[in-house]
Amino acid sequence: MLNPLHGLHQEVPLKQMMGFSNFNLIKILAACFVSLPVLFTVSVIYRSQPNNHTKGLPESRDFEAIAGKVDPPLEPDSYAQTSDKLLGGLLSPGFDEASCLSRYRSILYRKLSPHKPSPYLISKLRNYESLHKQCGPHTESYNAAVNHLRHHHDISDNSTCKYVVHLFYGHSGFGNRMLSLASNFLYAVLTNRLLLVDQGDHTALLCEPFPDTTWALPLDFPLRDQFDRFDPNHSHCYGNMMRNKTVELSMDDSPPPFVYLNLVHDFNKHDQRFFCDRDQNIMKKVPWLLSRSTQYNIPSLFLMPSFEKELTKLFPEKETVFHHLGRYLVHPSNQVWGLITSYYETYLAKSDERIGIQIRDFSSTGLPFHSSKKLASLETILMDRILDCSVQENLLPKVITNTQNSSALNATRNTKAKSVLVTSLISWYFEKLRSMYRDNPTITGESVTVFQPSHEESQQSYNAQHNMKALAEIYLLSLMDELITSPWSTFGYVAQGLGGLRPWILSNPLSEMDSDPPCRQATSMEPCFHYPPSYDCEAKIKIDTGARVQYVRHCEDMSRGIKLFDDHEL
Repeated sequence: MLNPLHGLHQEVPLKQMMGFSNFNLIKILAACFVSLPVLFTVSVIYRSQPNNHTKGLPESRDFEAIAGKVDPPLEPDSYAQTSDKLLGGLLSPGFDEASCLSRYRSILYRKLSPHKPSPYLISKLRNYESLHKQCGPHTESYNAAVNHLRHHHDISDNSTCKYVVHLFYGHSGFGNRMLSLASNFLYAVLTNRLLLVDQGDHTALLCEPFPDTTWALPLDFPLRDQFDRFDPNHSHCYGNMMRNKTVELSMDDSPPPFVYLNLVHDFNKHDQRFFCDRDQNIMKKVPWLLSRSTQYNIPSLFLMPSFEKELTKLFPEKETVFHHLGRYLVHPSNQVWGLITSYYETYLAKSDERIGIQIRDFSSTGLPFHSSKKLASLETILMDRILDCSVQENLLPKVITNTQNSSALNATRNTKAKSVLVTSLISWYFEKLRSMYRDNPTITGESVTVFQPSHEESQQSYNAQHNMKALAEIYLLSLMDELITSPWSTFGYVAQGLGGLRPWILSNPLSEMDSDPPCRQATSMEPCFHYPPSYDCEAKIKIDTGARVQYVRHCEDMSRGIKLFDDHEL
């Protein structure tokens, strides 16, 4: 096992240095008087030199440098009395702590959230857990529902066990996966269904969120061999069924045994009918809903009259929906948690302030950039925005690149230490920032050290190790004091939601508007629903869903998208 403090400068207690001896104390004091002139001279020279509070750290600052380190054992009572490990009642106490260290120990690494879950949300979660235990995989109720599905038997509409099966969209990144997972879970809670998750590498990355049961869809699920064939034209795709009128709104006859919900970013107007109350009346009768999504569609659930009242009771603070759902669902496995805590303890724990900078790869996104800007200079443009934002918002200090201008340094050295955590697929931004703060003093005298846990060069959605690093980096970002994030980034959305942070969102790096500020602070910590439905259920025409109610408005970083805002923020 690696020692996380290996190579670090370690402070030795004064009594240990003196050996509890008065004679040694006299010798030390005498030496100090002799050394004072020398120390003064050295301090003057040091003020004009670049500063680095982690000079003794190994040069390699990625995950591989701390590989093999596991979370140190803690006595449960050592923090249970001083910290709210159940997050205000959000989490159930009915888990073995050792099986998932992150569940109850996240409070050791982040500030106490000022946002408390409502008593109604807590009650609904406990009720859901009870239902999941009753109807979960391998129970009598589950086996009966699967048997009906396998043999195409009708199932009684009065059955207490109905299901939402969450299917991951293969090409989506880890941020999209977590946002769509939270969306399907909330829909399951609203409709008294169970959420079951198609097994993939994520099952090794996340702990089970529900006590005494599992959310993993069994491998012998009878429709599993069809998952890859589900698309908008599938005979059981709801949008396709509505387009071909193979399902009647009344559905007095027996409902289909299952329906596929196509809720990915390019869904059509027929698929979008999922967000209509009349269509939800149909789905109430369908025992199995299989949902594939890439988005955070919760804002559109708030626009549905049948759900709006219940959602308002669950979340009186509307901008806390993902904050609470994410902290309830997303618990890194022990292997990932060891990676997170080892990196944090080794590189970030001793800082006075921690700044996270999340930088997405824009060149491969196909997002609507202006053609007059050249992609060849994208990194430089974005880097300028990061630096301007961090200085303008007093997140990071300027550096002095002209050594002759040493008079700009403070007369008294500022001993504050800041750490910067950069997450990006490429290392270019990290290298630029690290060199800048390593080779030049800051104008404030603050010490700034830059870290990057990984740089995978490209997104690898099917790579388990890649996804493990992605989850670890998202979680590390959520532990920061301040965040700078890229526009349109679901990676950043998950981090800000888990951490309860309102990030500084960088402006479009290829905007034609030179007057654009480098960044704007988000007025809501909620994620953005990038491609919401534009279909009006009653008028059957296109509408602006960001202008219907005050608390669902367009996103700060994407004018087409919508997100939740608290009323007092308007």
